[in-house]
Amino acid sequence: MTDPSITLRDADGDDLARVESLLAANGLPSGDVRTKPECFHVARADGALVGVGGVEVHGSNGLLRSVVVPEPHRGQGYGRALCDALEARARDAGVGTLFLLTTTAADFFRRRGYEAVDRDGVPPAIAGTTEFADLCPNAATCMRKRL
Repeated sequence: MTDPSITLRDADGDDLARVESLLAANGLPSGDVRTKPECFHVARADGALVGVGGVEVHGSNGLLRSVVVPEPHRGQGYGRALCDALEARARDAGVGTLFLLTTTAADFFRRRGYEAVDRDGVPPAIAGTTEFADLCPNAATCMRKRL
């Protein structure tokens, strides 16, 4: 299956309520969307919102976060296309290693080249993010990918 074509753009003020709603509906942290709007992106295909995701850049490390594809668009390759685009943005911003936390999608990210790592071993800037420190449960799987 080839990945569909998407357009990824920064979330703007009009998108933030939709991003929060979509994240909350899928059990993903949404508490800091409005305080970190520059981290969030929306993906569209044929005029429809097909996904949202975020990248927090901390020097050469980054945090991939809040990746979700709305239910009617799942299983069509949008998740892969969205992650490809977010990883490219991170790489363009100088990120060499991406980290993430997941409670439900470890297998998806493993297939994308992420490996499980000890949460205690992440760089301090990543460990100090709101997502790591406050929003994600300690039971979440911590993963890393070198870009």
